[in-house]
Amino acid sequence: MVTTLYACGDDPEPCERVPAGRLYVPVRPAAHGCAVRLFRTPVGRRTAVAFTTPGRLRAVLGAGHAWAPLAVPALRALVAPLGVDALIVDPVLTAPAPAPVPAPAAPPAQAPRPDRPDRPTRPAQPDRPARPVRPVRPAAVPAR
Repeated sequence: MVTTLYACGDDPEPCERVPAGRLYVPVRPAAHGCAVRLFRTPVGRRTAVAFTTPGRLRAVLGAGHAWAPLAVPALRALVAPLGVDALIVDPVLTAPAPAPVPAPAAPPAQAPRPDRPDRPTRPAQPDRPARPVRPVRPAAVPAR
């Protein structure tokens, strides 16, 4: 069930009913502790998100996602200075899960090149000494 709450002017009661008590709000690490994560609706409006149980939060955002327990008034007080007045309780993920990416295939092993019969091969000569290295002579500089 998705419940969206909107502020209704000076009315202390929200336009729609919300679960009373503790909500589990997704957070992210910040410089001095943690910060409430804000999300966007499909039309691009910024919104706060909360869940009624940690299990629902894990089902939507993943097992390793950090959360903090907050009441609705505390959550509204945190996001109001940011201009966020919408709150979605227990949202469901509407996008399909991404398909697993297959591991890259290993390059095929190169087959050894067959000997070319048209090219004569020289037998190895292990007892033949290596050629001496000849020094390179500098080129003569023409006189002016």
